[in-house]
Amino acid sequence: MSSTELPSVPPANVLPRVAPVGVEEGERLRSVELPGITLTVRSRPPAREGLPPALYVHGLGGSSQNWSPLMALLEDVVDGEAIDLPGFGDSPPPDDGDYSVTAHARAVIRFLDAFGRGPVHLFGNSLGGAVSTRVAALRPDLVRTLTLVSPALPELRVQRSAVPTGLLALPGVAALFTRLTRQWTAEQRVRGVMALCYGDPGRVTPEGFRAAVQEMERRLRLPYFWDAMARSARGIVDAYTLGGQHGLWRQAERVLAPTLLVYGGRDQLVGFRMARRAARAFRDSRLLTLPDAGHVAMMEYPDTVATAFRELLTDTGERTAGQRPGSVEQPTAGAAGFKGVGADEGAPGTTEGMGG
Repeated sequence: MSSTELPSVPPANVLPRVAPVGVEEGERLRSVELPGITLTVRSRPPAREGLPPALYVHGLGGSSQNWSPLMALLEDVVDGEAIDLPGFGDSPPPDDGDYSVTAHARAVIRFLDAFGRGPVHLFGNSLGGAVSTRVAALRPDLVRTLTLVSPALPELRVQRSAVPTGLLALPGVAALFTRLTRQWTAEQRVRGVMALCYGDPGRVTPEGFRAAVQEMERRLRLPYFWDAMARSARGIVDAYTLGGQHGLWRQAERVLAPTLLVYGGRDQLVGFRMARRAARAFRDSRLLTLPDAGHVAMMEYPDTVATAFRELLTDTGERTAGQRPGSVEQPTAGAAGFKGVGADEGAPGTTEGMGG
């Protein structure tokens, strides 16, 4: 089926009631109705009034909750909100059943335009990184800075561990996988996801694991869960095949916003080797490499990613009141390399200054 066909699930207004996603202390959830979509928005009250807005966009199979650790660490420098993309988290499927990267980007743009939030500090992980790249290229007026954690940008040689995720894009595969894994418990599914997405699943606390299991149980009750996964995976594959001005690498070259790129050395879904190409593609980029991190560095090493973002603010002249130049420590989680575009790759474990 085409990703633009109507979804084979009930309309959003007749979907069964399912428990909402988890909310961390200090967070709030609200529902926003926009043309063709309804979005759930997670937010934290900023530490003080007048802070610049930020928007966080999650990856395939994720939700706004993926950004909770980083949002808490940055509440003193940005006024942060994280959205559940259509069909994920607490957001129902889009009316038109379109889960393409362009459709997700359109949802982000509609949200920012509707509430006059732009320009924002835009964050994206995985699928959300591809979506955020497209937003920044198409609407530079909406993006103040861009932070991409393992962005899903096209790779010619996809890692073997990423193939099963890509296979979800094929018609019938999601239904087949559902049948084959019907007996799997939520705990088994969560362990599999963490083994795929984390560089070291042992970093997950018992409380974090229990929360992930509860969220998995909630998702499996949603009648559109696998449909949203399959169609969004298909949207990524379709975006990988686009050429010309619509190609993601071409759009990366058009991004004007200062960009922070974060790549994990143990990422099984986005090749670590893509870090160098990304640093060359984005014209004003900084690169943070975390050799021990996996696909979700903002969840594994939130302190390090937060420090790198603060350095980005300092480097781009967006220091907050009371912050002294050079007062932010360099990232030190595990072995990290932090460098500006055009810098030498350097040895893992080195920390280099940012250059514009």
